[in-house]
Amino acid sequence: MNVLTDPNVAEAGGSTSARLNRNCFCITLDQKALWTAMNHEAGDPDFYEAFIKSRPHLISRLPVFLSKSVIEEMSGIVDAIEVATKLPGYRDAVLSWAPEIAQRDFGPVGALMDYDFHLDDDGPKLIEVNTNAGGAFLNALLARAQKACCAEVEQGLIDTRDNDFESRVVAMFREEWRRQHGAGSPWPQRIAIVDDQPAEQYLYPEFLLARQLLRKHGIDAVIGDASELRYEGGRLRLGGHEIDLVYNRLVDFSLDDPEHADLRAAYRDGAVVVTPNPHNHALSAAKRNLTLLSDPVALEAYGLAQELRLRLASVPRTTLITPDTADAMWQSRKDKFFKPLSGHGSKAVYRGDKVTKGVWVEIARGGYVAQTYAAPGQRMIEIDGALTPRKMDVRLYTYDGRVLLAAARLYQGQTTNFRTPGGGFAPVLVV
Repeated sequence: MNVLTDPNVAEAGGSTSARLNRNCFCITLDQKALWTAMNHEAGDPDFYEAFIKSRPHLISRLPVFLSKSVIEEMSGIVDAIEVATKLPGYRDAVLSWAPEIAQRDFGPVGALMDYDFHLDDDGPKLIEVNTNAGGAFLNALLARAQKACCAEVEQGLIDTRDNDFESRVVAMFREEWRRQHGAGSPWPQRIAIVDDQPAEQYLYPEFLLARQLLRKHGIDAVIGDASELRYEGGRLRLGGHEIDLVYNRLVDFSLDDPEHADLRAAYRDGAVVVTPNPHNHALSAAKRNLTLLSDPVALEAYGLAQELRLRLASVPRTTLITPDTADAMWQSRKDKFFKPLSGHGSKAVYRGDKVTKGVWVEIARGGYVAQTYAAPGQRMIEIDGALTPRKMDVRLYTYDGRVLLAAARLYQGQTTNFRTPGGGFAPVLVV
């Protein structure tokens, strides 16, 4: 079926992208192409079999369609936030509640940040900013492993395939190095991709892809457990080898955990480039920052231009939970999401209409924000021949405010996850 010209689909109304997300199932993941591409990029003929097949809900078989205007609107929101984070008043405000280690700026702006959006009838709504975003390396391959049988969207596929993600990622890490060491410094010789027990992480396959990509471009890259880093003689080492730059995938945003003490010490001394780092997280991704980004009065006081304030009207109103606001938040809880200030991913996140009184006692103590509920978009999928809806969000991976890649996540339930049949990461096609 050609969903762009079929009269029954056209009568359904709505944008082209919305109709495609409801009705198009003819563009599917070319699993053989993905298998081949991943094995090649990882430098391992058994990579797909070993690391992807065992994660059946990591990758969706269908893409998500978005209009060019929606992509541009989301990019405009990113631009507005990037401008806000450079305003002295805004920076002073968000650093006032940041930990001591986040106060110093070593120069890096944060590798592979992401901006997460829900899409409803009123347009995109920014729900989260993250500094240790996962999935970019997987999604870059996923986008190239699509095949089309609809000529109308072939150009969208071509645009995605021609996105020079690799070279821009390499340039990103070199730019992070330059920002800390200066333009005349030699390039980093060894990059460590670190997390807690990385081989046990669900997204470990993309660590392998990232390592191979960097090695392909002449940068020695290793994967390591952050607890195994050692800071000796003014240098950070992993397995006895000196590390120049750490690609940080930890969710210990302030490097407070005892097992991260060596990394923390090396970072504080400026002995290693860490990206993203505590300063990046404090400026851009701390949950409490959303209370300012969704407050037009505060943004005006900081000097953000009216045009940019209007763009940020798409940030759902976010309020800090305190003893003074707790009663009002309980009364209006049904249209709220409650998120912990120190949380990550979807842990300890509660939808207001599902909150029990027992959970509310914990929330009311503080350490949470309440965000006005923004409905996710929807993508129809086929499972065993039956049409089934899946919620979706859209993720823009960025560096220094520039979009590197767009991807979507399909899921069902309260928050995003990788446990949904037919769900997982999905490429975004522009129509």
